[in-house]
Amino acid sequence: MKNFLLSFLIVLAAFAAGRYLFPVAPVVVGPTTVATTEVPVVSRGESPIASSVTAEEALTYTPSELHTIQLFETASPSVCYITTKTRQRSFWSFDVTEVPSGSGSGFVWDKQGHIITNYHVIQGATQAIVTLANGENYPATLVGFAKEKDLAVLKIDAPQRELAPIPVGSSEGIRVGQSVYAIGNPFGLDQTLTTGVVSALDREINSQANVPIQGVIQSDAAINPGNSGGPLLDSKGLLIGVNTAIYSPSGASAGIGFSIPVDVVRYVVPDLIRYGEIRRATLDVEFRPLRNEQGLAFYRVAPEGAAARAGVRGLTQDSRGYYALGDILLGINGKPIKSNTDYFQAMEQLAPGETVTLNILRDDRKLDVSATLGSTVD
Repeated sequence: MKNFLLSFLIVLAAFAAGRYLFPVAPVVVGPTTVATTEVPVVSRGESPIASSVTAEEALTYTPSELHTIQLFETASPSVCYITTKTRQRSFWSFDVTEVPSGSGSGFVWDKQGHIITNYHVIQGATQAIVTLANGENYPATLVGFAKEKDLAVLKIDAPQRELAPIPVGSSEGIRVGQSVYAIGNPFGLDQTLTTGVVSALDREINSQANVPIQGVIQSDAAINPGNSGGPLLDSKGLLIGVNTAIYSPSGASAGIGFSIPVDVVRYVVPDLIRYGEIRRATLDVEFRPLRNEQGLAFYRVAPEGAAARAGVRGLTQDSRGYYALGDILLGINGKPIKSNTDYFQAMEQLAPGETVTLNILRDDRKLDVSATLGSTVD
């Protein structure tokens, strides 16, 4: 018996010495190795175990769960909660007060305090409050908006250390079936994560300006009222879209959500920050659609504008008060124009200062007129 106890104590001592001199190898999960003694700090572009998960806790999760935890904990500091107020006059006292009008989501764009959200989140509001992930509230000012893209830029005066800009990806290469992650504040429940896949691409939805937004991403991640303006992320935690709308007969998530592609955001936001609006190419004209849908009639041509410099004629009135129809726009660079939507989409592909060919109808004769486009912003 004594020999057995002595042997057991020797084996136990040897085992303890081995654990001390030769630590256990790191646990490998996915593309990252995590030592059992500490969890490394990881950059946004990687997909390791979340920093708050210890090696022991990590053993209780699947690699997919660990990746989702990491993604949420990395991205959530960039997501904010937006509440809005509107002024309301009392029927009895005529006093004007500000009352809550709605809520939505947004995300930090840069260290200067610019916050991106949907235009319809702040539409009609007289005040907006941005709540960062740390719970701090900041009054926001409206920097610019684009109704036709349903995007708006707010600005808050917050310390840079409290601002975590979201990493921005690209719309190119997005495939149906890839995983996506939506973070937002549905029904006022802040910092909510939902997951899904890209279920379709190149959808078209109507904007607040009754102009179609093209190239929209469709996903089945649960998006509900309050998610609007929040980010749609890929599996690397990169921004690939802005959640903007759902298709639902009941008003709640039905598994079909729409997001504005990030390439549109990258195109729009710099102009909104610099000019307060999108800098667009323009002919400096007003149109009137024709009943036969054969083009757009030049109704008013601004003096010294791009069309006027090209010799385009608008609606005229003679000395007797009779109106005479001017030129009719049939196309731009050979692409048919039959409606205001066609014109808007054609101009989206052009830049200020670019020279184009206007295909017009004048006195029953078709002409090609060269015009150098102007800019909506000087």
